[in-house]
Amino acid sequence: MANFTLTIDDALLQWARQEAMRNNTSVNPLVREFLSSYVDARSRRLEALARFEAVASGSASSSTSP
Repeated sequence: MANFTLTIDDALLQWARQEAMRNNTSVNPLVREFLSSYVDARSRRLEALARFEAVASGSASSSTSP
């Protein structure tokens, strides 16, 4: 795994630390889980959009045919 430095607002870091404590974990896994969820959701949205565009372009070409 790679390491990186993240700069965030002090209040946000305090909130993240409190959330981590409530979940018996640390900020690192919280950030890792958030980023993983974000990337997964974004990938699914992009895949769905690509499928929608494929269907829409197929419908448009078939609807313009006599």
